[in-house]
Amino acid sequence: MPEEIKIYMFEVVGSPLCVASSDGQKVYERLKTALEMDLNVVLSFHNVTTLTSAFLNAAIGQLYGIFDTDQIRSLLKIEDAEQDDLALLKRVVDNAKLYFKNPEKFNRAIQETLNNEA
Repeated sequence: MPEEIKIYMFEVVGSPLCVASSDGQKVYERLKTALEMDLNVVLSFHNVTTLTSAFLNAAIGQLYGIFDTDQIRSLLKIEDAEQDDLALLKRVVDNAKLYFKNPEKFNRAIQETLNNEA
């Protein structure tokens, strides 16, 4: 059975405010290392009072560009999250899966939209 580690977002960020993508990047680096080592990871939302999609995109969303969904699902567990945080996380994960399925198409659509607005 693989070893298990616990990552407390509050401790990594040093604040109950998990809002900046740069702070999410710190969580991502730890998650990525653990998943590369095939470790079970418990990501704790304990003491987190504010959470944004920018933070979650950096912390968790970009994992879907490296690891497959089954690997993430089997190794990463979420703990101590409020219902609204779980709903936000689900939206971030769903969007990440769509994006990484075909990033070129996604980027092209964004570029076209931006060009049409100029």
